[in-house]
Amino acid sequence: SSLGSAVILNPEGYLLTNNHVIAGADEIQVALKDGREALATVIGADPETDLALLQIALENLPVIDLNGPQPVNVGDVVLAIGNPLGVGQTVSMGIVSATGRTHLGIATFENFIQTDAAINRGNSGGALVDTRGHLIGINTAILSQDGNWQGIGFATPASIAREVMSDLIEHGRVIRGYLGVSVQDINPTLAETFGMDDVVGGVVTEVVSGSPAQDAGQQAGDVLIGIDGNTMKDGYEAMNRIAGTEPGTKLTLNVRRNTQELDLDVTIGTRPPANES
Repeated sequence: SSLGSAVILNPEGYLLTNNHVIAGADEIQVALKDGREALATVIGADPETDLALLQIALENLPVIDLNGPQPVNVGDVVLAIGNPLGVGQTVSMGIVSATGRTHLGIATFENFIQTDAAINRGNSGGALVDTRGHLIGINTAILSQDGNWQGIGFATPASIAREVMSDLIEHGRVIRGYLGVSVQDINPTLAETFGMDDVVGGVVTEVVSGSPAQDAGQQAGDVLIGIDGNTMKDGYEAMNRIAGTEPGTKLTLNVRRNTQELDLDVTIGTRPPANES
């Protein structure tokens, strides 16, 4: 058994939480602050963002606004709500320490809000809200040497949560774009090897057979510098851009092959589910 938190998003009883909170569970019991309890049904899960959507059959549910009108900025005051260490509903206050955090190894697709609002075991899946009560993120993870709170927590932005929830309701899984390559970030040594003046993009280390990338003529050893003329700072940004593109969309990959720069036209496919990719 384990404890976690969740956020009620509409009167139909949809709740967002973290996938790691409910993964492998035979039964999920949801307890509200007003004392009511209900068994939850898993509508769908997305391991690649560590989010999951549940539904409970209760009436008169308190609902949080998922559509906050203001952008999230560093220095904004935020509140983390959840059930840390099983003590009961708790609110902690902090600020937004950073936005757009990636390369953390928490999920496949990362774009985290970093906060110093206290997040402990049991807070996972809870709400990160602004001072107006708008949901700005789903508390997901902490960075810690011993597993205890050390002032560095991460929340999945509400914009990503909204897209994941919509796809899980409509399709039962998240629909993402697919290129069919593995990419390694460029570093100064690799940039020098490829004769590049700037350390940008990523080296294609593998092209999947039968993938959109292979159909477009992509080869292992290519450097994916940009997409549609927009420079990608690293391979991670490029893969996030592809994943966020609607399948069937035509893009131009800006590639460096040996010392030549090429443009490859590609039609983006549909990314296989996480357990099949």
